[in-house]
Amino acid sequence: MSAERLRIRVSGCVQGVGFRPHVLRLAERLALTGFVRNDTAGVLIEVQGGGARRFAETLRTDPPPLARIASLEVTRLAACAGEAGFAVAASASGGPSAAMVPPDVAVCDACLAEMFTPGARRWRYAFTTCTACGPRYTITHYLPYDRPQTSMAGFPLCPDCAREYVNPADRRCHAQPLACPACGPRLDALVEDALADLLAGRVVAIKGLGGFHLACDASNEAAVARLRAAKDRRGKPFAVMVANLASAETLARLAQAERAALTASSTTTARSPPGPTTAWCA
Repeated sequence: MSAERLRIRVSGCVQGVGFRPHVLRLAERLALTGFVRNDTAGVLIEVQGGGARRFAETLRTDPPPLARIASLEVTRLAACAGEAGFAVAASASGGPSAAMVPPDVAVCDACLAEMFTPGARRWRYAFTTCTACGPRYTITHYLPYDRPQTSMAGFPLCPDCAREYVNPADRRCHAQPLACPACGPRLDALVEDALADLLAGRVVAIKGLGGFHLACDASNEAAVARLRAAKDRRGKPFAVMVANLASAETLARLAQAERAALTASSTTTARSPPGPTTAWCA
């Protein structure tokens, strides 16, 4: 099959969801050349080779798990002679921002396993994340979604994290919140101290990358009353945090739909909309 070059414009929730490393791996698997980059409209791809059309169709039917493609437009281009390899190009800024910023995503099983494995580089590290999980919306200042445009701009990657960031086979490839104890944010207090304060009936302010959470022991009526007085929320319910479904079921009866919503990693994964059609342009 003769080489064909396609320009693919993808819009929707396609930044901060591991889209570029997904595209890179797919292009390399199909032995294609070209590039992928973020811009203010979403993701722009140019791909060349005998499997270019297969690439476009696979991207439509099998995007990254957290991506939600609103549209995928394909334009035929003249082939580029002498192009070698496929690359993640620098993001392009300028123009109106039409890309969607994804919501924060609950920590994934792989990151949890690292956090609770003694001797692992991220053992008990509260800010462990990868392309499948972690903060997105609350750390984004501007689009395109790149580390310098987020709250992580002030945390340069250490050599170990930098290797993960550029390795297409690593699940942290181009993960903008990527960090570890050597280079990332750190807790100002021990988790054990915060737990002791909660058990003592105190209100604890927990600062994340995107703001503060005020927490108290929900089973301690005096602590809840103190928090209601401080927030001037006499009747409006507070959110109740639990560790898992087993803990939640001690407080409420859960239908299957509620179980699915509570265990979804984010609001975008609670349901899967139909995939987009591919628009071929002249």
